[in-house]
Amino acid sequence: MATGMTGGIGLPHARSGHVTTLSLAVGLVPDGVDFGAPDGPATLVFLIAAPDKGAADHLTILAALARRLVNPAFRETILAAPDAAAVADFVRSELGH
Repeated sequence: MATGMTGGIGLPHARSGHVTTLSLAVGLVPDGVDFGAPDGPATLVFLIAAPDKGAADHLTILAALARRLVNPAFRETILAAPDAAAVADFVRSELGH
């Protein structure tokens, strides 16, 4: 299943017995990675890892993030952030965590 969104966004996500806490990682990939989006490779990637038994939390964060990613201002704020801490603070505030 493709996990790419238009606008250069990759949104891979999975549940695993090796994951103990719902986690989100954000990365910039200058050369891009193909996640199957119709407009080509993703340069902004959000990875969601959830515990096997965390289906509800997994879907909640996936939906919340997807809703925000369609807003260009959300993406632009992340891309303009001065450092990783600023990105983390912004994403946490937007997702309510």
